[in-house]
Order: sequence, then structure tokens, then C-alpha cells
Amino acid sequence: MTYPTALGASSKDAITLLGHDLADDVMGTVGFGELAFWLATQRRPTPGQTRVFEAVLAALADHGFTPTAIVTRLTHLSAPDSVQGALAAGLLGGGSRFLGVTEDCGRFLHDHLPTELPADDDGWDAVALDVVTAQRAAKRFVPGLGHHVHKGGDPRTPRLFAIAQEEGQLGPHLRLFAAIGRVHPQVLNRTLPLNGAGVCGAALADLGLPLELLRGFALLARTAGLIGQLAEELRRPVANDIFLSVDLHNRSVDPDPYQPEGDLR
Repeated sequence: MTYPTALGASSKDAITLLGHDLADDVMGTVGFGELAFWLATQRRPTPGQTRVFEAVLAALADHGFTPTAIVTRLTHLSAPDSVQGALAAGLLGGGSRFLGVTEDCGRFLHDHLPTELPADDDGWDAVALDVVTAQRAAKRFVPGLGHHVHKGGDPRTPRLFAIAQEEGQLGPHLRLFAAIGRVHPQVLNRTLPLNGAGVCGAALADLGLPLELLRGFALLARTAGLIGQLAEELRRPVANDIFLSVDLHNRSVDPDPYQPEGDLR
């Protein structure tokens, strides 16, 4: 019985990765972002694709004291002997509200691409108008639309659009996302920013990366950020202050028993 793989393999004298000699052809030659892309797709990215991909990783690496960062610091406070546990705790928080929007937006845009792609912005605007109208009628949000802090515009969004344009990587997912940004006020009667996590998902989808792994790339980026959080915690610890702030300011209240809906007799 055999187990075929095009990824890493070892022999007595050599290690191969993606069909190349790891020591001679990869180490010191291939950057980590390029390698991550290559491992996921088994096709080597062009320099332009690598630049867009690494811009996405930079955009998602760290956003300050988010829940993922706080839980990483608190887990390290509780178990300083388990760096892997602290990192894992932070990564497990990458869900629908934090980081997961990258995958949600990429999948959403992909699912709503028309069979025949528009030739100009007017065509994309017409597609986007139908998409936003349908979401509004179904009382569903458009992934990637809105931000709790950057209400006037997420600074990552125009920069990533510009990089994709410069590198010839402005594909249909980014075009549809941009169109959603232009037309949604007509339907929602308010203007919301296209957030950075959403534009990252659109950019990753345009790079042809597997939609099922888009959240994984967000987690890859956040791993670097969480390592930075732990490094700063070692130098300037705040986790114990966070713990004590909650511990010293909790208050006792009467029980609030759970009441199931409906008659369960």
C-alpha cells in the first residue's frame, strides 16, 4: 500500500518538497509567503501573486487586543509552559466574527459570480445591485460589508485593491466586491465600508486559492500576530491585569434560570 504525496518526502541523503531539493532549491531562495501559496496550490506563484498574497497576510496578522489576542495572553498566563496551547487558544477564536469573514466573503462572492462576467463597471454594478437587493429581501447581511471601528473606511481596503491592480490580479471577486461597495447605499439607504477581512477574502479567491482554505490563510497570518502578542506579553505583561480587572469587579446577582421556549411536556 502506498500513500502518494507531492509535498515533503525524505530519504537517507535528501529532503524533497514540491519536487525540489529542500536544502538546495528552497531554503534561502523561496520566501515563506511564496512557499505557503505553493504548498496550498502545488503551483508556484508569480511575483505579482506573491505580492498580493503577502499583502493579505500582512493585513490580517494583528489587530491589537482582539479576543484572539486576549485569550492567547490569558492562556499563557495560566499555562506558561504551553506556548502551543496559548497559540491554539487564539486560533480557535477565528470564527464568524473575527477572521472567518475572510472565508465567508470569498465564498459569498464566488457563489454570486455571474456565468458571463461583465465587461465594465456598469455591468458589475448591475450584478451587485441584484445581489445586495436579494440579501436585503432575505434579511441577510452581505459578508465583508461594515466595520465596528473603521466606519468611515477601512484603510486596508483601498491599499489591497491598488496592489491587486498594480500586479494584474484584480479579478472578478474583487470587481464584484468593489461594485457592492458602490451600489449598496441604494438598497440599504446608508453607506458602509468594505472591510479589510472581506477584501482579503476577495483577493485570495482571485488568486485561485481553494475556497475551503481561505480561513486557513487568515489563521496563518494571525499566527504571526499571536506570536508577537506573546513576545510582548513576556516583555510587558498585561494578562494578569486583565484577569484581576474581571476578578475584582465581578458582582453577585440572583440566578437567572434558563426557560426553554414552548411546552416541553
